[in-house]
Amino acid sequence: EAVGQEFTPAEVGDSFGPTWETCWFKVELSIPLAWAGREVHFIWESDGEGMVWCDAQPVQGLTKEGEKTSYILTSSLKETEPHSLTLYVELACNGLFGAGKGTMIAPPDPDRRFTLRKAELVVFNRDVYELLVDLEILLGMAQFLGEENQRSFQALYTANQMINVCDVTDPSTFPAARDLAAAIFSQRNGESQHTIHAMGHCHIDSAWLWPYEETIRKCARSWVTVVRLMECNPELTFTCSQICALWQAQQFEWVRSWYPGLYAQIQDFVAKGQFIPVGGTWVEMDGNLPSGESMVRQFLQGQQFFQEQFGRICSEFWLPDTFGYSAQLPQLMRGCGIRRFLTQKLSWNLVNTFPHHTFFWEGIDGSRVLTHFPPGDSYEMHGQVEEMLKTVKNNKDKGRVNHSALLFGFGDGGGGPTQKMLDRIKRMSDTDGLPRVQISTPDRLFSVLEKESSQLCTWVGELFLELHNGTYTTQAQIKKGNRECERILHDVEVLSTLALARGGTFRYPASQLQRLWRLLLLNQFHDVLPGSCIQLVVEDALQYYAEIRRAGAQLQEEAVQSLCGDLLQPKAGNAESTLVLNTLPWERTEVISRTGPAGAETLALVTVPSMGYAIVREPLLPARPVAVRKQEDGSIAMENGVIAVCLDTMGRLTSLRLVDSERESVPDGCYANQFALFDDVPLYWDAWDVMDYHLETRKPVTMLLKPLEITLAGGLRGSASFSLRIGKSSTLTQEIILDAACPYLRFLTQVEWKEAHKFLKVEFPVQVRSTNATYEIQFGHLQRPTHYNTSWDWARFEVWAHKWLDLSEHCFGVALLNDCKYGASAHRNVLSLSL
Repeated sequence: EAVGQEFTPAEVGDSFGPTWETCWFKVELSIPLAWAGREVHFIWESDGEGMVWCDAQPVQGLTKEGEKTSYILTSSLKETEPHSLTLYVELACNGLFGAGKGTMIAPPDPDRRFTLRKAELVVFNRDVYELLVDLEILLGMAQFLGEENQRSFQALYTANQMINVCDVTDPSTFPAARDLAAAIFSQRNGESQHTIHAMGHCHIDSAWLWPYEETIRKCARSWVTVVRLMECNPELTFTCSQICALWQAQQFEWVRSWYPGLYAQIQDFVAKGQFIPVGGTWVEMDGNLPSGESMVRQFLQGQQFFQEQFGRICSEFWLPDTFGYSAQLPQLMRGCGIRRFLTQKLSWNLVNTFPHHTFFWEGIDGSRVLTHFPPGDSYEMHGQVEEMLKTVKNNKDKGRVNHSALLFGFGDGGGGPTQKMLDRIKRMSDTDGLPRVQISTPDRLFSVLEKESSQLCTWVGELFLELHNGTYTTQAQIKKGNRECERILHDVEVLSTLALARGGTFRYPASQLQRLWRLLLLNQFHDVLPGSCIQLVVEDALQYYAEIRRAGAQLQEEAVQSLCGDLLQPKAGNAESTLVLNTLPWERTEVISRTGPAGAETLALVTVPSMGYAIVREPLLPARPVAVRKQEDGSIAMENGVIAVCLDTMGRLTSLRLVDSERESVPDGCYANQFALFDDVPLYWDAWDVMDYHLETRKPVTMLLKPLEITLAGGLRGSASFSLRIGKSSTLTQEIILDAACPYLRFLTQVEWKEAHKFLKVEFPVQVRSTNATYEIQFGHLQRPTHYNTSWDWARFEVWAHKWLDLSEHCFGVALLNDCKYGASAHRNVLSLSL
């Protein structure tokens, strides 16, 4: 399509745009005959990301920020080779890290222009390049080995001799200078030296500071560059982590669909053992917020894809850049055929330094996985001396293991390894004074760590990242969409399975469900579900949720019709009836709302068996109807025989008690359902972080717009509503509902949010004393301290939970439930939900 367009002349210095546009350049090259026998490169430098195409295939990614600005036309020009050729350059009007206005994480500048800085045909002097790399390694040894190390002086004096020997105007002097460097590099280590397993790596976020669609091209640019490197360096191994890393199944699927020629080359290198699948999940998902079933589906879809495409499943879970790791993950990994785990994100901890780099991680059921954090604390190393020495010095498990990983290559926005990185590593493969560095694979690394594992320590429970706590709450509509769509897909699968089991003509919608699950799993990527992405990505994510809701509702209707079609047929003489389905595995008695014959909403009390149904005809009367009374002071009392509550005019709970026990839950002088506003001004990562000092800025919300009024007077349901002003221009309306026979109070809350750098929470002080609160996580629960005794405790001032958190003592407790929130805390006796 691009080749068929009409091209106009362009010059170096021209600018193109705006942001997110694509420009194609037709580049006609003519190599001088005098360059015979020389290495010839095409140089391209621009502010945007580029891709070279030749013969309708992508051949090289070009990204100035990723130190990839040249395409090798020939390593030694032969007379028989064509001296004239035409290339096409595809220029994406965005940088490696998007197009932030002013700073990297600022919203994109929609009007930014991208300038072509250089377009040249050049002769590359390989001898000079090799000399410069030699000198770089020697100077790195001299600088970073330290004055107490004689090798630093040997390297320094060798570099000095090279300068003396080398005449830059006489290339015949270059070999002698290189021989001096080779003599240093060939002096070998002793047997006890630490071994670094270096692996090419390319971390590409599936969406972050750029939309999903741009990620597809980032994958192609990065991976085609890696393929070119592998053709020249057969020893190179490459691992791609989810973040758009090749080895996330979603990204593979993108490349397979959009770049089939490149995908075929990748498959060849997979077969050779150079391109190595790691990851195991559909995308590199957030490690905290997806439900247990979602995490299972991440592994299921990922492992199934790898098995189908490459004939193997992943034995390593590769999740280098998510914002904490659930204590349930070890059990899920083991259940999905994975016994090894690699990450490095806990090196970002703001408060406590994690005490290990290689250890066993034990989950809530006792499952263990061998875990490794590269001691260099990065997945974007460049193969420099300083990084090798840091890897050894920083390793917190010296003496227990003598091997560690080093991941080299540009990442986050793609890029991957470069030839210079490889050339640095080759010179340090076994050089006295430096750790051994070998190009390796995840399997080789973990195999040797398993052999050395007898002295390793064990970490029990979650791997909590002491940073980015705001991601549990940022972008409320994304959080709500995730929870709702998880529930929708659960219900569709339950009802479809029951319909299939009943027999008949119903066909299980496997392909439709897989499509919807993959949309949901894609949105669980670790910069989308946490909300740490640009608005374009948010809009895409919300569209995917809308599609899951739409298609899910249709599939659910089809399953119900097949399962209960005869029950839905009206029968003569029968009163108007309603079919009620229960997709949960326990009996439920609840008040439901249904549409009556005249279109009016009516209430009914119904009991539905586990995974069953009930027909509601005549409404049941509760044994104890809800009583609602307004007191003289404007407060409202509600009781249903199970619990009794009292609300003041601002909707705050002044009393909450179990009727049978007479135990009061709200402490004297305190208010539950108290909204509070906090300043939210983090140090840097705005959408990611909420800092501990925000707790010092608490302001109770007390500006009443509409006082508490009764909205339903009792019977099957009692309710009252009120409205508040929040901050300068936001409003909150809440309806508080008590149903017959119900052991909990419901709060339907609608907020019109117009604040900037503010954080809204709702607090429930309770008359319960416990040193630990319990939080729901995937397929289980976790206890966290309610005190700040240690730095590890107070670093958890804001934590994540799923549908509930609970504070209990012997025989009594209070739980706070939600249907769309994840941020929470429990300090002393106050349960808090972040809104």
